[in-house]
Amino acid sequence: MPLRNNNGTRDDVLSRYFPQYRLLAPQAHSGLGGASCIIEQGEHRLVLRQNHDRSAPSSHFRRQFRALTRLPHDIVPKPRCFIQGWMAVEYLAGEIKTGLPETSSLAAMLYHLHRQRRLGWRVALLPLLDQYWQQASSSRRTPFWLRQLKALRSAGEPQPLRLAPLHMDVHAGNIVHTPAGPRLIDWEYAGDGDVALELAAVWTPDETARQRLIEAYARTAQMDCAILARQVRRWRPWVMMLMAGWFEMRLQQSGDKQFIALADDVWRRLQTKG
Repeated sequence: MPLRNNNGTRDDVLSRYFPQYRLLAPQAHSGLGGASCIIEQGEHRLVLRQNHDRSAPSSHFRRQFRALTRLPHDIVPKPRCFIQGWMAVEYLAGEIKTGLPETSSLAAMLYHLHRQRRLGWRVALLPLLDQYWQQASSSRRTPFWLRQLKALRSAGEPQPLRLAPLHMDVHAGNIVHTPAGPRLIDWEYAGDGDVALELAAVWTPDETARQRLIEAYARTAQMDCAILARQVRRWRPWVMMLMAGWFEMRLQQSGDKQFIALADDVWRRLQTKG
């Protein structure tokens, strides 16, 4: 059910809409950032999540809720309500592991997602790339970064092989292993896009693991593996630029020096490929 009010603090939302719930944990799964928390009434638990990206249009946060309402509950946590600036979803009891699921299981999960009805809006990469450039420290904006950004803008996104709903942030921390199977959380970047883009964006430990995932996905989806692999390679520079830009933006926002090493590693890989 959609609920609306002016953006309020967590305590305001709890007292107004969830007076019978108690705060169980101030921080939910790692995939639910910002002011997320777990609340409980008896044995029933919800995750209450705040829109933490103040720079993005409020409609983007509403899109996350819409994605949860459109996708089946064997993929996503069940949504409960939307309040301006906040949403509540069912808590997923399970484990977040340090590694991705076994390759064939991961491929099957992604294919199941990609077979669902489209969400109704496209994944747009260039606006994100521009946003990360603009919000990074001026001292970190290098000529190489600018050249890469201009090259992608000039080339344009690859034409999709197959359009489908995408999660766009698949990594171990965003997968909850429940007794009924794995579920994906944190749908901040979701939208319709090329299935090859999703495979290019999965946070695999290395490119060998990515190739195994491509092969398993191609078998499951009955796609030509060579064509799919070639399309994934077309998308990888876009994804690597997204990763580097996100690290740069988070460095500027948080001041956390770990993001320097993360960003520099991606820049080195991009320069090597170049």
